[in-house]
Amino acid sequence: MRFAALGAWVLAAAAGTYLMAVWIIGGGLLQQATKVTRYPVLVVVGHPLAAVVGLAVWVAYLMTDRAGFAWGAFTALLVVMLLGFVLFTRWLVGRGGRHARDAGQPFPARAIIVHGVVAVATFVLVLLAALDVSR
Repeated sequence: MRFAALGAWVLAAAAGTYLMAVWIIGGGLLQQATKVTRYPVLVVVGHPLAAVVGLAVWVAYLMTDRAGFAWGAFTALLVVMLLGFVLFTRWLVGRGGRHARDAGQPFPARAIIVHGVVAVATFVLVLLAALDVSR
């Protein structure tokens, strides 16, 4: 389960890196639309930064088998998931409704779905591994 969590985390990071590249190529912060659908800079930077820190802590857990590292990685994932939820809701608002961006919104829905599903799987696997190591 520990290494399945690592694999899921790396897969989520790969999908997230792809999404970040699409966003940057599409203009990033300079091409943001209305204030309602704008991605806050701290969230855009904090989401991947917290994910990288959490992944590093998870690798430390895999190397040491210490429960503190497992729970530290889980805590980082809580932050990552919260920030990811903010990004996801902003993306949803941008896809329709009166504050919608134009039809050329750069994020492919499939990539966002893959990223989110794998991220949830990572969250569950890390939680289960942290609970297991705490016994």
